[in-house]
Amino acid sequence: MSLLVVGLNHRSAPVSVLERAALAADTQAKLLQDTLAAEPATEAAVLATCNRIELYADVDKFHAGVAELSTLLAQHSGVGLDELTPYLYVHYEDRAVHHLFSVACGLDSMVVGEGQILGQIKDALARGQELHTAGRLLNDLFQQALRVGKRAHSETGIDRAGQSLVSFGLQQLAAGADPGLWARGKRALVIGAGSMSSLAAATLARTGVAEIVVANRTRSRAERLVEILQQGDDTTVRAHAVEMSAVGDELTRADVVVSCTGATGLVLTADALAGALGVTLDAPAETGTLTVTPDPADVDQHAAWVENGSTAAAPTAPPRRVTLPAQSTGPVRLALLDLAMPRDIDGAAHRIDGVRLVDIESLADASADAPMAADVDQVRTIVADEVAAFGAAQRAAHVAPTVVALRTMAAGVVAGEIARLDGRLPDLDEKQRAEITQTVRRVVDKLLHAPTVRVKQLASEPGGAGYADALRELFDLDPQTVAAVSRADLNDPNRGRS
Repeated sequence: MSLLVVGLNHRSAPVSVLERAALAADTQAKLLQDTLAAEPATEAAVLATCNRIELYADVDKFHAGVAELSTLLAQHSGVGLDELTPYLYVHYEDRAVHHLFSVACGLDSMVVGEGQILGQIKDALARGQELHTAGRLLNDLFQQALRVGKRAHSETGIDRAGQSLVSFGLQQLAAGADPGLWARGKRALVIGAGSMSSLAAATLARTGVAEIVVANRTRSRAERLVEILQQGDDTTVRAHAVEMSAVGDELTRADVVVSCTGATGLVLTADALAGALGVTLDAPAETGTLTVTPDPADVDQHAAWVENGSTAAAPTAPPRRVTLPAQSTGPVRLALLDLAMPRDIDGAAHRIDGVRLVDIESLADASADAPMAADVDQVRTIVADEVAAFGAAQRAAHVAPTVVALRTMAAGVVAGEIARLDGRLPDLDEKQRAEITQTVRRVVDKLLHAPTVRVKQLASEPGGAGYADALRELFDLDPQTVAAVSRADLNDPNRGRS
């Protein structure tokens, strides 16, 4: 086993770098194909979430593998290698297994203990299987990671240590208030209909919002999500789907917006948000100025003018320029939760009065201070035990084709000797021949039993991979025969099914 992972996450890199390095679905597919075409790698899988991008591979050379995987990540992310390298981490063999198992248990998540990562690991495995880039090692690894994650959640209280990223985000929007009381009666707009957006919609429904509007580029997916929401037994929320073109109108009626799409550019600009709140920006948000039209005083002046019955043209006051505050300080009219990477919502929105914005960057800052549950130590013990068991199983599996090839060779020797005996003793009846054949087979089996059992035991220990090589040398086994056994095992359609 030569498992290598190269990646970056919210702990190793700032959100601005993660945002630029985010990989679209088609880019992930191309990355996998290019990784497999690279010389050091024979298998590959990509785990890409809103706060991590990791490339897993089975490599035959460590240093060449690190260089190749790092280069491929840089090429496909569009971030220069020199800029990306300081933020990359590398794990190899057992440390790589430990890393993925920890990720699966939620120990490496932005919100410790969240369970959504299991679905993302499952998606990464499915992508590798679909593209035929995940072979025996990565299939075993990712399936075992899923089992370890489920075990951690079922056997410990790690769920109490954290929550989903959506729940944590809503908690931040509530700003210390009870999320249920804060959300009660509100109208929510959910942009996107993928796994994260679906989770957001379901969480909002359970939290107590009165209405949910789902907008998605594919209307049928938005309608499907609405259907699921309305079928829920634990909520009576009103829900309906709209086209993406209707988002502007829906913003004017929304109290809460959650966005998580696969878009590569902004879905909600500061101008659109300001317009929804009745203000317009006449300069880029970064300048810190906006134009409010009309001025509240002008509204009073206009009303008085109408009451006087004047037929003259209405007075037009010049736009009033004001300075944007560093962040919204007044009552929150629109709460925004951006769970996309790269971001869907203009970061300057938080400077528009009446807007509260929580995005991946602010969630990362908030989660850094989140308390760790006592159950985390128990999960770490589970991870350590599972890593040891996985390593032992992989090492034992490595020697298995050699053992099978040895027994195949022994069976061939027995068959040859029985055939030769038939030539020398043609008068043996079937009963005598069967007894002799069985006796020879028992002798061979007994001679092979102890060494084959022992070599499996030794191979499962750290450093035991060399025992398979020793067995091949001692019995002069044909390497092609061993390789054929390995290929047959790899192509077994029932292998690794859970």
